[in-house]
Parts: sequence; structure tokens; C-alpha cells
Amino acid sequence: MSIEPEDSDRGRLAGKVIIVTGAGSGIGKATARLFALHGATVLAADLRGADHIADAGKEEDVLRLISMAREEHGALHGFFANAGISGGLASIFEQTPDDWQEILRVNLIGPFLAIKHAAPLIRERGGGSIICTASVAGLRSGAGGPAYSASKAGVISLVKTAAQQLAGSNVRVNAICPGLIETGMTEFVYNKAREKGVADKLGHLNPLRRGGLPVEIARAALFLASDESSYVNGHALVVDGGLSSSHPFNRQDYGRTAI
Repeated sequence: MSIEPEDSDRGRLAGKVIIVTGAGSGIGKATARLFALHGATVLAADLRGADHIADAGKEEDVLRLISMAREEHGALHGFFANAGISGGLASIFEQTPDDWQEILRVNLIGPFLAIKHAAPLIRERGGGSIICTASVAGLRSGAGGPAYSASKAGVISLVKTAAQQLAGSNVRVNAICPGLIETGMTEFVYNKAREKGVADKLGHLNPLRRGGLPVEIARAALFLASDESSYVNGHALVVDGGLSSSHPFNRQDYGRTAI
């Protein structure tokens, strides 16, 4: 799936300076590229594979990225707090407190640090957008391990609280909740399905009956980062092919599902 914008569609982020974490692969990499294609100056950060090496869950690293935006570019208009880890699918009874602490540090404290430290500079420049990657796993069980799911539910709550605490600042805070997307985090799922010859079953639980691509989440991030979403705030945008639109059911018992 191409991510090249139409010529008439370029420039949706012209003049904006935006930080993207987790930009070394997957959703972050696709988003950093798409933002740049639309005219943004992007500070792409990750533990590896990006222009700037940073741990999104470390306060000093987040502060360094924001200082870089201020000193080198004179502004910050957006922050995509996308970095995250899965922690695997171990049960509550198999995970340790250390597992939980690390997953929460990256997945929830990271977005907290982004909001806390980016919002003042974004406000100084007249406002802008902070986007945090949550997950359908934060909406209901069955899409991730317990610590991962709890961390993503926390992100959804965080953006709602932050939007209220930033009232009057013109700084919008929203989340994106991806469904099954082929990234480095889900690579083991895709590889396992391919080894078993059932790759065509991936994503079959959603009405589109397929998994998603990083660019499909990047396009949602582009909307939230742009002025086109100027009245969207404190919202969790679900991009999952319709997976979360229903409780689990057996399609054969549900009647005719296709025309």
C-alpha cells in the first residue's frame, strides 16, 4: 500500500515541528515518513534505527528531544508518543512485578512524560497536537498480555485527563487504538501463522477480515497531527478494521454477513 500523498494533498503539516518516538520501525517509521512527506520537520527517535537515539520512558531523553526541537528548530507543534513494548502473552500468574514495571514505564510513563514536557512548548507556539499510541487491547481483553493491556487502558485514560488539564491551552491530546498491525511487535504472530500456512486467517475476526498495515495507522496520526482535527480532543480513535465494534460471536450462527 503506497504512502505517497497526492500532489494536491501535500503540505498538511507544512511548517510544523513534530517529535515521533518509536520511529525506528513499524507504525513510528511509517508515520515519521508520512509526516515528512506532508512538510513537517520530524525528530524521529528510537532506541535504534532512527535519527535520534532515545528511550521514551526516560525523562532525561524526552527532555533532550524537546530541547533539541526548541534549540534547533525554534518550536514544537506536535509529539507522537508511539514507542511501546508488548511484554509477550504471559498470564497474570506468570508475569512478575519487574515485567509490569518495565511495560508500564515504556507504554504509559512514556506518554505521560511526552505530555508533561511537550505541552508547555507547544502551548508557547500557539497550540498543537499530542498523540499517544494506545491499542484495542486497552478497550477490552483478548488482544494482548495483561500488563500490556493495562498500560494501553492507562493511555486512553491519560489522554482524556490531559485534555481536561490542558483546557484553554489549544493543546489537543488524543490516542490511536490500533488493531492487529504487522509490525516488529507482532512479527512473531505473523511468522507463526505463515509457518503453519494460516496467514490468510490473520485478522479474520474483524469485518474487513485482514490485518492492518503501519501506514493505515500513520494516516490516522496524520489527521490528528494536522489542523483538520482541530476540534478533536480527549479522544481515542480506534483503527482496527471494525474488530472492536462487536462482542465475540460465531459468524455461522449470526446469519448472512455478506452480500
